[in-house]
Amino acid sequence: QVQLVESGGGLVQPGGSLRLSCAASGIIFSIYAMGWYRQAPGKQRELVAAITSGGWANYADSVKGRFTISRDNAKKTVYLQMNSLNPEDTAVYYCNIKVDLVDFWGQGTQVTVSS
Repeated sequence: QVQLVESGGGLVQPGGSLRLSCAASGIIFSIYAMGWYRQAPGKQRELVAAITSGGWANYADSVKGRFTISRDNAKKTVYLQMNSLNPEDTAVYYCNIKVDLVDFWGQGTQVTVSS
């Protein structure tokens, strides 16, 4: 059974930083691409960043240069380092993996950027 557990969200001031973590279980983590998505109130869920099994990363234009996705296959964990946060980054952030065409999601972690 695939399980994803996010952590690391919270309240941060504009310009601040947070690091999100997503711990996976029930899968051979190293062979799958992983993604971070976010959903703000009243908006659709959007892809923030993704990383392939080989470590190649891609980012939404809105976060390029500010966010960094990484993975530790030994710990079965994917990270999202978020710097220079602004209020538009406020959302629930979700970890995602697609296994055999089926999407699995974590429970989400709230990130609030506010002064």
